[in-house]
Amino acid sequence: MLLEFRTRNFKSFQDELVFSMTPAPKQKGLDYSILKEKIGIKLHKGLSSAVIYGPNASGKTNIIGAMDVMKNIVLRGHIRNVDNKSHANPASTQLEYIPNKDNLNKVPVDFGIKFIDKGYLIEYKLSLDLGRFLDDEYKRRVLSEVLYVDEKVIFSRDKAEIEFPKAPEFIKKFIDGFDRNDARVAIKLVQKNLNREELFLMNGFKNMFSSSLVSIISNWFEDKFMVFCRADSLQVKPSNSKKATLYLSNVVNQAARIFGVNSNALGYLENDDDSEPKLVSLVGGDEGNRHVQAEDFESFGTIRFVNMFPIVRNALLLGGTLIVDEFDASIHPIALMSLVNVFHNDELNKKNAQLIFNTHNPIFLNSNLFRRDEIKFVERDEVTFCSNHYSLSDFGTSGREGVRNGGDYMKNYFVNQYGAIKDIDFTSVIESLWESRGELIQDATDQEE
Repeated sequence: MLLEFRTRNFKSFQDELVFSMTPAPKQKGLDYSILKEKIGIKLHKGLSSAVIYGPNASGKTNIIGAMDVMKNIVLRGHIRNVDNKSHANPASTQLEYIPNKDNLNKVPVDFGIKFIDKGYLIEYKLSLDLGRFLDDEYKRRVLSEVLYVDEKVIFSRDKAEIEFPKAPEFIKKFIDGFDRNDARVAIKLVQKNLNREELFLMNGFKNMFSSSLVSIISNWFEDKFMVFCRADSLQVKPSNSKKATLYLSNVVNQAARIFGVNSNALGYLENDDDSEPKLVSLVGGDEGNRHVQAEDFESFGTIRFVNMFPIVRNALLLGGTLIVDEFDASIHPIALMSLVNVFHNDELNKKNAQLIFNTHNPIFLNSNLFRRDEIKFVERDEVTFCSNHYSLSDFGTSGREGVRNGGDYMKNYFVNQYGAIKDIDFTSVIESLWESRGELIQDATDQEE
């Protein structure tokens, strides 16, 4: 369960972004949106969903992009570029795209995340010196790392210095065969060989101290922190060494029939000619089912849903945090509301799964569907071009600008009470088009005369 994500100097977010998935104080109503997990004697609460609004190019996607970048850096364990460039999020593999382009000085890029998994509250902070925007030749280095478990420091790194806290009994739970004298020797060895481009968490700490604790963290990032920076990358395809094989999923097809399909069923066909399975529609006839390419037979919305649904299913079964840019693209609002309601239903959402997505659809600005702390906004300063993030719960409940439970959030948003909206009028562009067209016609007439 994700509780908080932070970043600083990431693209349009020059100042610190704090994206909170914990309930705001004094917020009441829609208690089904509150997830609960007890660690020791302390009860932790999280939000089951969040929806992010803002105009185009405001920075909404940069929030999801920052999460994806941190995930990729942690899993590969270093801050060097890699050859397999990402079309969905280039900054995840080419780190020179990360720093804010208007920072003339070398400002550190910070990441921080707090989540609950396997009965532990885990927080990991990371500060990186990546140079300036597009400086791909810069000698990058990790400035600091801190790992907390259940609000206790496991280790801290300041450049080449590694420190462990004085809490041996607690550390013994995580550090295999812990002995303080051996630990001192190991720390000296690690500090001597510490690579400034590598994360201590995923290298020295994992190899010399606690692979079990790192496995909890890395497995959460790999399996449960489900980040999709582009709607068209939201898909799961089966892989199998067998060829000429058709894969069907009863659960996916049941959902697809409810959503709406043109065929009898949908599946993935794998054969020798294809590098990966292709989505196909099964069409019945007198000679039995035949398959055709789904993109030739189904609507684009149906294909998107079929690609999306296995991800949603995995999030619910694993208790994952599903984060998607434009989750609602080409999907009917009623279908989307049904999926949102699944995450809000504790009888169906048994593993504390979460759904976070960007949207332009105002239908989710509904006090009967989302709490105020679940409705997020992003706006960009037209002078500095920097993004600012806030929640509807950040507004007070009294006064002219107050936001009350049961208020008309959609109406107030469109009259610019909450910001994060831009007045767009293309009239002048079309007028100039006709004016230029008239000038061309007049020039042609003059030339003929």
